[in-house]
Amino acid sequence: MRKIGGIFGALAAAVMLAATAPAFAQQPPASGSAAQAERGMAQPGNNAPVWRDVRSGAPGYTTVQGIETGVLVQSRGETWRQARVPIAFWGGLLVAVALGGLALFYVIRGPLGDVEKPGGRMIRRFTPADRYAHWLMAISWTVLAVTGLIMSFGKDLLLPVIGYTLFAWLATLSKNLHNFVGPILIIAVPWMFFQYLRDNGITAADFKWFGNLLGYFRGKESPSKRFNAGEKLVFWLVLVILSTILVITGLILNFPNYGQGRSVMQNASMIHMVAAYIAMSLAAVHIYLGTIGVRNAYRAMRHGEVSEQWAEHHHKLWYEEVKAGKSRQQFADEAEKPATGEARTQTS
Repeated sequence: MRKIGGIFGALAAAVMLAATAPAFAQQPPASGSAAQAERGMAQPGNNAPVWRDVRSGAPGYTTVQGIETGVLVQSRGETWRQARVPIAFWGGLLVAVALGGLALFYVIRGPLGDVEKPGGRMIRRFTPADRYAHWLMAISWTVLAVTGLIMSFGKDLLLPVIGYTLFAWLATLSKNLHNFVGPILIIAVPWMFFQYLRDNGITAADFKWFGNLLGYFRGKESPSKRFNAGEKLVFWLVLVILSTILVITGLILNFPNYGQGRSVMQNASMIHMVAAYIAMSLAAVHIYLGTIGVRNAYRAMRHGEVSEQWAEHHHKLWYEEVKAGKSRQQFADEAEKPATGEARTQTS
């Protein structure tokens, strides 16, 4: 009997609520235009005006204090989400064209530079501090570039190939490496900047070098100092400008609890993507020429020394300064030559 009574009570309450609801719905709002009042009569329960106000981005009242806590829905977030698609597409295409072009160039042209004759004097091109600064920057930058590409395109390119389990592990690893390696650039960028600044000033020889750019890839280089115009372009554009932008925007994204709101992080995300794709494309050319693209170029950064023949061919103005004793770099003593070929095999 109690159950039956409870059921009848609930039904009675529902009937009373249904009877009174139209009366409440038909009551015009206390404030607003006549159109709103008429809409309330004709379309009871239409919350479109309310949600338009919510999506306007105007802050409301909330007891939670913080950046943008009064904004319930930020419509600009949808704009950011849609803008990321074309940025990623064109940026990824730029990187792919750079890598594909370099691979094709290597197949057609092969490595640049002359095959060096055995013997000859060695020149100390890079000090240990030069090399440490470069390798800290190079290793950190490469890790960030690879992990950034995995996070950007892994879902479309890797997931169908390696499956969900392996991709989930790889994506998590990439995210953590990216977040923890990124702040290393706070040290690497200024260290390399001050270490190499002295020899990266713009001179008249740099304009001549760019004017002979096709000749460079044909093996007929324009005379240059310690760094040619292409290397200086990488220094100023990739290291000084783009890497600085990446550091600043990366810190904004990496540490979201230091006063920046969602709009600031969205802007930082798009700027970070554009700078990263451009920098990766230019850095790919630099890495290619510093490794397999130019004969014995890697030896300079690995051991710090180059042969006299190499210096004269690739950096003739610098080589003449070294010969005249006007350069900070000097000829290495015979005892300080790095072991190569058979000598290295015998000592290992």
